[in-house]
Amino acid sequence: MEIPTSTTGLAMLATSLAQGKVESAVDVAVLKKSIELQEQTATHLLQSLPDGVGTQINTTA
Repeated sequence: MEIPTSTTGLAMLATSLAQGKVESAVDVAVLKKSIELQEQTATHLLQSLPDGVGTQINTTA
């Protein structure tokens, strides 16, 4: 990356880096929310199974 020598160039570089940080923070927040929703869905699905389902393992398969 070339480091600008003008004031305007430095300001543009700083703005670009700050915007990149914001975009990364938003991406992380969206990922966390997605994982949280998947966790809630999986928990709900597991709780909706009838009693006894998943308590036995077929070892002859």
